[in-house]
Amino acid sequence: MSSVSVGGPFTLVDDQGRTRHGDSFRGRYMLIFFGYANCTDVCPQTLTEMSEALGTVDPDARRIQPLFITIDPTHDTPQRLRAYTAAFSPTLIGLTGTPSELGAVERRFHVVVEPDASNGRDGFDHSALIYLVGPDGQFIAPFPAASGRTVLQAALRRYVPASADRRS
Repeated sequence: MSSVSVGGPFTLVDDQGRTRHGDSFRGRYMLIFFGYANCTDVCPQTLTEMSEALGTVDPDARRIQPLFITIDPTHDTPQRLRAYTAAFSPTLIGLTGTPSELGAVERRFHVVVEPDASNGRDGFDHSALIYLVGPDGQFIAPFPAASGRTVLQAALRRYVPASADRRS
């Protein structure tokens, strides 16, 4: 029986224009969602639910770092990501990169992205999972974006100890 590897190292640019590596968040759990700022449904709903769950479980983001990784590097600049993520939580960090860099991260997390120009919109169909990654950088569990705040809260309480060192 073989297992599928999920996640792995990455180097991207954060919403402040700084280069960030997966190791930048070592010592903390990462809660990662892939999407794009022009999304009108799944992304804002998921980021709202994520932020509300984290606001209850880890309000200061001392144990869990929420990350939003764009799938639309053409439009989602660091400045745009900063404004977008701030609408959900001051602790949410937006990450972008080149199409090649983002494609590599998407493949590591098995994110499916397809262009969608239906109804005259310039958007994407994409898989909608929230990924929990441990403080050692190892993938722990996926959660469907539609899980909702209370399910996500319960899962975070299950997987993330009540106290953890902050090292980033």
